[in-house]
Amino acid sequence: MAPVPLSPPIKVGHIDDVQELRKGKPTTIPERFVRDMTERPEPATALSSPTDIPIIDLSKLVKGNKDEILQLATACEKWGFFQVINHEIELSLLESIEKVSKEFFMLPVEEKLKYPMAPGTVQGYGQAFVFSEDQKLDWCNMFALGVEPHFIRNPKLWPTKPAKFSETVDVYSREVRKVCENLLKYIAMSLGLRQDIFEEMFGVAVQAIRMNYYPPCPRPDLVLGLSPHSDGSALTVLQQGKGSSVGLQILQNNRWVPVQPIPTALVINIGDTIEVLTNGKYKSVEHRAVTHKEKDRLSIVTFYAPSYEVEVGPMEELVDENSPCKYRRYNHGEYSKHYVTNKLEGKKSLDFAKIQA
Repeated sequence: MAPVPLSPPIKVGHIDDVQELRKGKPTTIPERFVRDMTERPEPATALSSPTDIPIIDLSKLVKGNKDEILQLATACEKWGFFQVINHEIELSLLESIEKVSKEFFMLPVEEKLKYPMAPGTVQGYGQAFVFSEDQKLDWCNMFALGVEPHFIRNPKLWPTKPAKFSETVDVYSREVRKVCENLLKYIAMSLGLRQDIFEEMFGVAVQAIRMNYYPPCPRPDLVLGLSPHSDGSALTVLQQGKGSSVGLQILQNNRWVPVQPIPTALVINIGDTIEVLTNGKYKSVEHRAVTHKEKDRLSIVTFYAPSYEVEVGPMEELVDENSPCKYRRYNHGEYSKHYVTNKLEGKKSLDFAKIQA
């Protein structure tokens, strides 16, 4: 999430603010948002209930429940997505981060544009991952900030309004960091590894937060809220705003499956970094966001990854003659730079790490 200077400067053309578009009550969608036929969101495969996505009880993991460790292993191997309950983040803090996030997006556009996301970067307000004048745009406004370590922060992008925004982000991020650190211990145990192996390997982990706001869209059948992609992180933590439309979809067995978060649960997904470290045993999963004709959606997403200095590659314990090495070793900072300087396009970014046959 650190700013990545691009040279020469890229031209992204005019990017409409979707909240401002929505205010005009449009009956047609600007061409840059209209997806090609192959990309349009066909009706997703319905799940019978939110509980179809694996649910992991963190309090049971903390108590050493072996069945829960096995459930975690299955969730990571078969789904790459799961919901965490009993994560120990206070409900009042979940409500506070949601409140300040929504308040920020409801500010006048002139106020939000004081914190612009420069083309080719991923911090600030705007649309990330846009690299050309004809690239299709997502029906989404984003506000993203680097959080840890402090050198990745851009203080000019931390807003003064709403009040307590920065303070709330800091407190929330500290609590989410603890959840990530805990989960990685149990993910290591589920692989038969030392529980502190990821903590030792990652150094001072990089953490960023991004708020996504999806206004209602008059033609949700033509647009995407967020293009299909996997995450470059180790773990991603998603909190969905209370009362939001169901927007997150994951690609499961070549079908798009909607994820309906359980209230107060956190949705966790495995990122590309864990896929590489586990030599493909635990895979990152392609996901996207769709929009709704009448309801808006807010999500608050945390990305947790190794320090930029860390060299990443399959762990030797997970490579053998039955599971030969599938990924090369690389510097995580280089991969991060590669990820944020390319448009979101499925799992294409991971080609950077794959050993080509």
